[in-house]
Amino acid sequence: MNINITGLSMTYPNGKTALDNISLHMESPHLIGLLGPNGAGKSTLMKLLTAALLPTKGSIRVNDTPLDKAERLLKSQLGYLPQSFGLYDELTVFQFLDYMAALKGIRDSKSTIDRVIAQTNLTEKRRAQIRTLSGGQRQRVGIAQALLGNPAFLIFDEPTVGLDPEERVHFRNLFSQAAQDKLVLLSTHIIEDVQSICNQILVMNHGNILFSGTPEDMIVSASGHVGVFEGAPETDCEITSRINTAKGILCRCVAEKLPRNARKVEPTLEDAYLYLMQKETEKCVS
Repeated sequence: MNINITGLSMTYPNGKTALDNISLHMESPHLIGLLGPNGAGKSTLMKLLTAALLPTKGSIRVNDTPLDKAERLLKSQLGYLPQSFGLYDELTVFQFLDYMAALKGIRDSKSTIDRVIAQTNLTEKRRAQIRTLSGGQRQRVGIAQALLGNPAFLIFDEPTVGLDPEERVHFRNLFSQAAQDKLVLLSTHIIEDVQSICNQILVMNHGNILFSGTPEDMIVSASGHVGVFEGAPETDCEITSRINTAKGILCRCVAEKLPRNARKVEPTLEDAYLYLMQKETEKCVS
């Protein structure tokens, strides 16, 4: 799967610009983490990639074919979990997945459904009505329907919301395994999920791409801008965390210029993300 986005813009009828002239290349096998605050344009980008919306300007090409001509082919190879996914509460897990398999035109659906039920740890709930499931279990049903048919392109919008830590680890591993021969786009606010499995990161804000590259490159960009100190900072800075230690409270900060009493430390991906967003905020203010 090869996707090229060129000069893509999206303005809604109310005048809001969700995407502003972005260009991007994605190809298999890759697991791409999509980060950004609410309203950054992430959901709009995903809807455009699924042909649920038409762009105001620009183009999306799938395997060198314009999306409007490759829509049927794309959807036959697409697994999509939107952030808000409706389930039929009166159906059992198996019945719902059987219905979704029929919509996707999947033959021999029983073996396919059995596989995704096992992958998402829903075996014990296969005959349970969806209305009886917990929030995390319902989320797993949503992931299962996206996996139906072994699609070449998977898009997940906040897939680990509502999952406990053990389940999150399981699904991170599942997404990583899928990306061995597929294109996987993972939108999330949980940076730990991205740092654990993604080999490419996109950071969006205000409809623009602020960063596109590897997690390592993003971490390097914040080198020298992350520090820790005890007590109060000697200069103004934004404190990102406070940790109780035997010697008192240890503060961590991310800043263009660190406080004089701060000791520089190795950035994490979260530090790098906060530093990038901090610079963007300062740019907008100035």
